[in-house]
Amino acid sequence: MDHAETVLSDKYNRNINYLRISITDRCNLKCIYCRPGGKILKLAHDDILRYEEILRVIRICSDLGLQKIRITGGEPLVRKGIGDFLNSVSRTPGIRDVSLTTNGILLSDNLQKIKDCGIRRLNISLDSLDRHKYFTITGFDGFDRVWNSILKALDLDFHPIKINVVALRGINEDEILRFAELTFSYPFHVRFIEQMPIGNPILPSRNPILSDEIKTRLTSLGKLEPVAGERYDGPARRYQFRGAKGEIGIISPISHHFCETCNRLRLTADGRLRPCLLSDHHEDLKTPLRSGCSDQDLVDLILMAIRNKPSRHQLSSGHLSEVITQMSSIGG
Repeated sequence: MDHAETVLSDKYNRNINYLRISITDRCNLKCIYCRPGGKILKLAHDDILRYEEILRVIRICSDLGLQKIRITGGEPLVRKGIGDFLNSVSRTPGIRDVSLTTNGILLSDNLQKIKDCGIRRLNISLDSLDRHKYFTITGFDGFDRVWNSILKALDLDFHPIKINVVALRGINEDEILRFAELTFSYPFHVRFIEQMPIGNPILPSRNPILSDEIKTRLTSLGKLEPVAGERYDGPARRYQFRGAKGEIGIISPISHHFCETCNRLRLTADGRLRPCLLSDHHEDLKTPLRSGCSDQDLVDLILMAIRNKPSRHQLSSGHLSEVITQMSSIGG
């Protein structure tokens, strides 16, 4: 199959070329906007897709026209064997862009391994630049470790390095400008993300900080100039301050949803293919994978998920319903 000419579209004429894969629901942090209240239910080892199963899905998706892969968790770097797995993903014919989302705790010791796999794009979650506040949010005293990993990635020529900041009312909203100021000194892409009502977390998403408020706060640093998008861009609206080395990104799934341009599918750690992050609807791939299904059977299920991809999610800033599945197994 000629990957260069393959185009996979849904019924709303959106080009589906991007697969986000959660390879584990395990995480070494306990972020208050992600972790559910009460007991944390973890998937059994046998319930998580094996690397071989994930690679088979990637190969078939590539044949169908998907070209971009993002590996997420949980925290993907806690899973053993990830180096060989990332190398196999990067070498899959037709896959042109592979990136990794991580909380950065284990990143430093894995950076060279990740680079050797041909991966240059990193998304690193960092919700505070204050060590004590970082501990409050994550339950772990790891700020210095994450920040040093970010600087090491910069020295190793990773680009872009995207710093993901979930805007949290009353917790880190006073740091929005401080994060934005990083773009004047570093070529980072600092991305502010609206908190989403997923998985019944400890910190509820009532009265979230929405994108318009974030933009208003940012204008005190100067005029935000729009940055033209690129082929494999995600949902962030991109901006830059004049003279800045880096960029600002704003991801607004609640207040200014980007459903009309959504190009993504998501494969959960337990093998569910979700056409929409903010919906619990899915197609089960694990059962057929472990029942001797053919490649065509998997193609049919993937196409079914794409056919069932909704025109838009049902969340809005005025009426927030919840997604029950935990974020740690979806992959964001």
